Parts: sequence; structure tokens; C-alpha cells
Amino acid sequence: MDDYIEYLQDVFSGMGAISAKRMFGGHGLYFDSLMFALVADGVVYLKADAENASQFEALGLGKFHYEKGGKLMAISYYQAPDDLFDDQELAAQWARRSWEAAMRGEQKKRNPKYLQ
Repeated sequence: MDDYIEYLQDVFSGMGAISAKRMFGGHGLYFDSLMFALVADGVVYLKADAENASQFEALGLGKFHYEKGGKLMAISYYQAPDDLFDDQELAAQWARRSWEAAMRGEQKKRNPKYLQ
């Protein structure tokens, strides 16, 4: 798995230095200390919000799901499109939009009136 994470850091390097942290049996990928991607069971999921979720949905990409208390839960991360793994520029575009979604989420946490 560590080789795969190093590969992903290279894929998204068009954004800049990408760090990774282990979490919940997977990894989080970070740029500028904000998590923009989640890696679980070898699948990459990118952060989404109201501004960019439609881009994932238009491609038929699914949300990340996990089980909690016997219920299936979804969070705001969608599967990354396959074609970005062959194109660092495209990968950087998707990663940047996901990082921006993470930034908006942080700003909203700090100021609940933000974006309302």
C-alpha cells in the first residue's frame, strides 16, 4: 500500500507537495494541511461539496460509503475519475477543486454564517 500512496502523491504532484496520513484503515491525502482525498481499499475518493459534487455525479461516480452501527453511511467524498491517473494536469485540476471544497468546509466550520 505504501507504494500506491507514493504513486498517488506523484499523480497529484501538479498541485505541489502532497502528504499522506494513515487513517481508519486507509489514508488521507493532504495539500497545505487540508485533506482533499481519501484512499480506502485501493480506491481514491476526492472531497466534494455543493459547488463540485455535480461534476462527480455527471460522470456517474459514487460516494464513499462505510458501515456504522449496521447502517450504511456516506460522506462528501466521491470516487476519482479513472482518466486522471494518466494525466497529471487533469489530476491537479480535480485535486485543486477538491482542496477548494475542503477549504470552503474549513471556512464554514470557523464561521458558520460563511456561504449561507
